Amino acid sequence: MRRHIVLVGLPGVGKSTVGRLVSEGLPAPLIDIDQLLVRQVGRPIDQIFGMMGEPVFREMEREAVAAALDGDPAVIVPGGGWAVQPGQIETAMRLSLIIYLKCAAATAVRRSKEGEVRPLLAGLDPEFDPLEQMNTLLREREPFYHLAHHEVATGTREAPEVAGEVMELARSHAGWA
Repeated sequence: MRRHIVLVGLPGVGKSTVGRLVSEGLPAPLIDIDQLLVRQVGRPIDQIFGMMGEPVFREMEREAVAAALDGDPAVIVPGGGWAVQPGQIETAMRLSLIIYLKCAAATAVRRSKEGEVRPLLAGLDPEFDPLEQMNTLLREREPFYHLAHHEVATGTREAPEVAGEVMELARSHAGWA
């Protein structure tokens, strides 16, 4: 029986890119929670975060992931902070294969600068240090990420190689052919 594939990890680790490649390769529907919320609200994540605040954003994120988990098996890509919310990983574990995409904080910061604005990494203070913030996020979140069924290193690897490993895990542990 097929189960969902849920990718967790820091902002900038490559969840969305790898998720898209896995979705195409299995094939499976892709549910990128941030993109789903952007479509629903009609604003980028940093604006949703700024206008509504983190608690409201996290509630929207929880509801979107819960709805995705209630649907047909898919590749689900929640935001980096979803896994830290109480009970989320544990609930998803029963319905999904959870894979922690792992890289060093410095690599995640570099990659984050190449993509969309990340609310928790966009300090307005000139003294703000994105690497220090990413290290803080890693310390706070990694115990939750370690609850995942599997870990896949992404730091020095290209997205197609990482996606290939995730697809192998999906085939061997989550019922995907």
